[in-house]
Amino acid sequence: MAKQELTCEDVLKELRAKQYRPIYYLMGEESYYIDLIADYIAENVLNETEKEFNQTVVYGADVDVSTIINAAKRYPMMCEHQVVIVKEAQAIRNIEELAFYLQKPLTSTILVICHKHGTLDRRKKLAAEIEKRGVLFESKKIKEAQLPAFISSYMKRKGIDMEPKATAMLSDFVGSDLSRLTGELEKLIITLPSNQKRITPEQIEKNIGISKDYNNFELRSALVEKDILKANKIIKYFEENPKTNPIQMTLSLLFNFYANLMLAYYAPDKSEQGIAGMLGLKTPWQARDYMAAMRKYSGVKTMQIVGAIRYADAKSKGVNNPSTSDGDILRELVFNILH
Repeated sequence: MAKQELTCEDVLKELRAKQYRPIYYLMGEESYYIDLIADYIAENVLNETEKEFNQTVVYGADVDVSTIINAAKRYPMMCEHQVVIVKEAQAIRNIEELAFYLQKPLTSTILVICHKHGTLDRRKKLAAEIEKRGVLFESKKIKEAQLPAFISSYMKRKGIDMEPKATAMLSDFVGSDLSRLTGELEKLIITLPSNQKRITPEQIEKNIGISKDYNNFELRSALVEKDILKANKIIKYFEENPKTNPIQMTLSLLFNFYANLMLAYYAPDKSEQGIAGMLGLKTPWQARDYMAAMRKYSGVKTMQIVGAIRYADAKSKGVNNPSTSDGDILRELVFNILH
């Protein structure tokens, strides 16, 4: 049976219980979870007095493996543990040599390696040694379809509720950069009046700068409903406000929606639960737009739309397009989707 991969919450649960490992190798494409775990260790394992002599932070560009091993082999001063955090570890050459230290690591040292934008080769000795004695955690990018659930879960932990439209507006606008997304969520929490515990589309518009009526979420809704007038009003607004509504973001979101719609046709169960399961959506209500779109668009038409979005994307990048503006590219695409 394949070993189940640790989640960020699994790692944090151990840390909160003060169950420490000699090595935490945090790697992957999503920086947010790497920073979340490393910051928790940096802030909570030692108290402020202990940190002065027993917490070391270094950067991969400034150290080599032998420097890290020498730091890890030091004993703590008047303290149970020492913490050594290596940031930007992807810059370190010959990181595999760390395997020799891990054959007999100091249990009093908590060594945290932050390897962003890449992963270790799990077939090599270093990965095996880490998994024997510590934590090998891979931080993966989450899918666009998982963003509303991430937002809802994040805000629920803060005691804040978000209206579904507000959640969709924010996820569509920010995308899957979780560090930026959580920054925007914290901004919303700070600006929320003390007597309110619910984020509305109006607050998103006021504090994040996204129009509650003219955004990618509303454009997608207009296309699902085949509302030609509304769709063209939104395109005109986008054309007049290109900095806040870049065409690449709009095309990416439309592509994801119609590509998922293609998959929805293959769901054995066409109920909300069945389509949500097929698309990997966290909640059944997220499947409602797909169900509505399936009533408006055939499978063949959806395939044509996916092709039209790819063509528009190429034109927006200058392929066979000497002069067409982004507004005209989007207008032509929406015409092809709706007719």
